[in-house]
Amino acid sequence: MKGMIFQGNHGVLPEERANGQTFVADATYTIDLRKAGETDNLEDTVSYADVYNDIKSVIEGPPSNLLEKVAADSCKTVLAHHPKIQSVRIFVKKVCIPGVTDKVDTVGIEVERSRE
Repeated sequence: MKGMIFQGNHGVLPEERANGQTFVADATYTIDLRKAGETDNLEDTVSYADVYNDIKSVIEGPPSNLLEKVAADSCKTVLAHHPKIQSVRIFVKKVCIPGVTDKVDTVGIEVERSRE
């Protein structure tokens, strides 16, 4: 999933927490799709909407200082709610960066977690 847009209050600066800002997230995950490919049954895979809502709950939830924490918590939430997912990679970026010149499109962090 690419380009999921959320509003959140993450950041170390007081204005980031007070005013909030836009975050954009991309997610990829690994899952065995053989059964779903044969049965054409949603129960044999993972709903994109459910994964979207898991990521949304983290990014629009309680604030964190660092994007690293936001991405790591998003990965943890997805893995906790979806046992069929073997690994997940989430890229979270800010589109407005206080203290960074307008020469930068975005800043972001990518975190990958897998079942051990």
